[in-house]
Amino acid sequence: MNRLRPALYFLFSLLLVSTSPTLHAAAASESAPLSLDDAVRIGLEKSRTLEIARLDRDMAHQKIRETWSKVLPQVSTDLLYTRSVKPSILFFPVDKLSGGSGSSFTAIEISADNSASATLNLRQQIFNASAFAGIRAASTVRKMSEEAYRNTEAAVITDIKMAYFDALISRDQLKLIEQSIARWEASQKDTRAMFRQGVAADIDTLKAFLSVENLRPELLQAESRVGITMTKLKNAMGVTPETELNLSGKLELASASYPTEIAAAYDEALLRRPDLHQLEYQVQAQGEKLSSARAEHFPVFSAFGKLESQTAFNDGVKPSDSRWPVSSAVGLQLSLPIFTGFRISSQVEQAKIEQLQSRTRYEDLKANIRAELEIILSNYRESKKRIEVQSKTISVAERSYRISQLRFKEGIGSRLELTDAELQLNKAKTNYLQAIYDYLVTSVRLDKALGRSKATLTAKG
Repeated sequence: MNRLRPALYFLFSLLLVSTSPTLHAAAASESAPLSLDDAVRIGLEKSRTLEIARLDRDMAHQKIRETWSKVLPQVSTDLLYTRSVKPSILFFPVDKLSGGSGSSFTAIEISADNSASATLNLRQQIFNASAFAGIRAASTVRKMSEEAYRNTEAAVITDIKMAYFDALISRDQLKLIEQSIARWEASQKDTRAMFRQGVAADIDTLKAFLSVENLRPELLQAESRVGITMTKLKNAMGVTPETELNLSGKLELASASYPTEIAAAYDEALLRRPDLHQLEYQVQAQGEKLSSARAEHFPVFSAFGKLESQTAFNDGVKPSDSRWPVSSAVGLQLSLPIFTGFRISSQVEQAKIEQLQSRTRYEDLKANIRAELEIILSNYRESKKRIEVQSKTISVAERSYRISQLRFKEGIGSRLELTDAELQLNKAKTNYLQAIYDYLVTSVRLDKALGRSKATLTAKG
């Protein structure tokens, strides 16, 4: 029996694995390396903000269908049954026909115990200028909703990329502090060995110890920043806080081509920016709304038809035995507003004001786009220059640290010299890392400012 236990345990485990492939696939995907492109793809699938924009777009499509209903045939039916609790009475003069004065009346029941009617109504508008203007406005609103969706999509992509790069730099800053602590701990061991040999003073061992301990608070802060940035990235992606993310990207230069002149960048933004197109369509929609308001002055011409069947019978008579005469009618109707209490003129003026507001917002956005591009392009050029400078500074700082470390070990250099070299090396690496981060973040912002919502900057890894 004891020999069978391992085999049974193996079979049970195999059965459990085979019956839960989804869980294992999810666990595998959670621990798989996550590139920037993967984060954007997952975010576009799971983003709640984008889902709201998608629903708004679907709502706009349904609004168009609702607008078309005003010019399509309207068919309705009415079914009516009436039970007379007390019959209706008609007073009829009894002596009027015989030449009397007609002062004597008799009451005659004119209603049956039961009555019913079935009516089919049809109405078709032939001419309604306001309705047709509303259809054109609704079509423009649909285009607005498409641009609004693209604008939301661009914002979601930008937020995910920014959060991804924030997580990367917090992770790399933590590594820099850990490397600095490792160098100081190695230096601390060397100082103790030199102290036992009588080469270094007791104060040098204390300084080495303090250098390590003074970095402990920075290490705790860096670890906290890593957790915070990962939480923000998960939220931007729309995944649960319990999801494990293994970022494969690195803060490295990515290949991207951008306009060097503000005029070219501005022209591209005017061509691509979804928020600008959205306002442009809004100006058009306000124009159609103005036409619709003015069209209220025009007559509405429509045709109608009616088919009706009715019956009446007293108790004791079957409904099937009663008569159901059928009547029908068709006609034309022309409606022309003469005076509406200044309602139409007020609506026209309101539409004019709203169109002017939309045009002003459109021009204001164009001015803001140009200013935004000038600032971002300036920051982009500045970050590229900083990268070139800092890449050279790191090699110099590393060489300076090695020389200072060697001089200290040989007893011809001071602890102050080694400390200064370590600080310069750490500062050079930090500045270079910050320059790369600023370059990538500025590139993401430049993508959004140019309207390149689908352009993905890949963080290599």
